[in-house]
Amino acid sequence: MFAVKLNISARDGDARVGTATTHRGTYDTPLFMPVGTRGAIKYLSARDYEELGAQIVLGNTYHLMLRPGAELIEKFGGLGSFAGWKGLTLTDSGGFQVFSLDPKVDDDGVTFKSTYDGSYHRFTPEIAVDVQQKLGADIQMVLDVCTSLPAEPSVVRLALERTAEWAKRAKDAHTRPDQSLFGIVQGGTDAAMRAESARRTVEIGFDGYAIGGLSVGESRAEMVDAIGACIGELPDDQPRYLMGVGDPASLVEAVALGVDQFDCVLQTRLGRHGAALTSQGRLQIKNAKFAESDEPLDPACSCWVCQSHTRGYLRHLTQVGEPSAARLVSVHNVAWTINFMAEMRESITNGTFSRFRASVLDLWG
Repeated sequence: MFAVKLNISARDGDARVGTATTHRGTYDTPLFMPVGTRGAIKYLSARDYEELGAQIVLGNTYHLMLRPGAELIEKFGGLGSFAGWKGLTLTDSGGFQVFSLDPKVDDDGVTFKSTYDGSYHRFTPEIAVDVQQKLGADIQMVLDVCTSLPAEPSVVRLALERTAEWAKRAKDAHTRPDQSLFGIVQGGTDAAMRAESARRTVEIGFDGYAIGGLSVGESRAEMVDAIGACIGELPDDQPRYLMGVGDPASLVEAVALGVDQFDCVLQTRLGRHGAALTSQGRLQIKNAKFAESDEPLDPACSCWVCQSHTRGYLRHLTQVGEPSAARLVSVHNVAWTINFMAEMRESITNGTFSRFRASVLDLWG
């Protein structure tokens, strides 16, 4: 494996700015990674990713293995080539999606039903690695056991044990030296189990470390406590990745604890419902008060949507059901979040992160 090393250039408390180096390129941290579930960020193209400044785009192993199939994507030279994206790619293991389908789980793996045609499929740690090696992402994730919260301690314990055992098997199965493999920490909101899971994952040894199983029903305060319980167990010179989190308040709270990268579908989910992330808070463009507004979605935003379109026009598009409305608001939301992370990096570098964090929590908390 090619270890992803993090060169830290600035710190402000536990928050840090760095450059992570993979086999095929580098990325800046803290970083937001847009999610291209089925091979594309919803409503966006690879050209959009580049213009908006994305550095890593995610693909979803569960969906891609079912359609169009990992073998077909492999023939195209991997997910990036298939999608026409020249930047870095990361594939999740598909575990979160699988475990949302009420699967049959045993110590060896998981059996689940396809959401597309009802056919049954089997996932083991080895199969997840093999599929992701065919998908060819720069970073792949081990198969873990994700439980919804709250959960009984016995359920969290079993998920932790299986995740640890599956992580060992995934590392043994991984053979691509040009592809990095990240381990995943579980443990629910139990501080002791979170710390234990982190230690056991680090003992196995991975190229980077993810914190999984959060933002699945717990409060933000519980999430922050869970991160705090395990982050000190993770190596300082490798990336720390909080999975599935992308709202501004949670991003700044996690960065304050030392997390380096994030992914989330929130930006496009909001976009398709006409909700925009702005420097003034969340804005619902469908509101009647915007019918005659000649302001952009966010006067402080420099994305091409804000440069070209008014709130009045965007509201009109939503009112008549024009599909481009979802695309335009989604483009803005992704651009806004990428810029938000750049501002966060700047505040850490300048030693003003505490002030930045306070302003974000005042608006979004």
